[in-house]
Amino acid sequence: MSFSIIVAFAENYAIGKGNDLLCHLPGDLKRFKKITSGNTVIMGRKTFLSLPNGALPNRRNIVITRSKNLNFKNIEIVNSTQEAINICDKNKENFIIGGGEIYKQFLPFVDKIYLTKIHTEFEADTFFPELNYREWDVELEAENTENNPKFSYLILTKKNNLKNLL
Repeated sequence: MSFSIIVAFAENYAIGKGNDLLCHLPGDLKRFKKITSGNTVIMGRKTFLSLPNGALPNRRNIVITRSKNLNFKNIEIVNSTQEAINICDKNKENFIIGGGEIYKQFLPFVDKIYLTKIHTEFEADTFFPELNYREWDVELEAENTENNPKFSYLILTKKNNLKNLL
């Protein structure tokens, strides 16, 4: 079973404000769709409620919430990180897609991070947990220096991961 994070964050680890993305980047949503399609996506309630069309198509949607009143089509509701882990697909990549608290809870279980690094700072109310980059191998996938804000697509793979050694 593998867990990956997919996230866009700014230089100050900002990921959102007012339950919305900080900015809409050209191609970033297409990249998100391409990477996550056919797999499981795991998110918190606020992230789910921020999706304009509800459950993401062509993906298994798992929502972690303490709310007992959440009842939507095409989602599975769990009450904890452990419960989400227990029902994930053991033969596919499972993607953590937000928000800040869910990223923090899953970070110890993650092997890979698909990162859109936005090369500026934003005022925000939701942040990604600070990363120790020495624990990750960083690969530059692509860089956009033409548009504002400038951003890079990076793939971070956890170093010394036992699964990678077997």
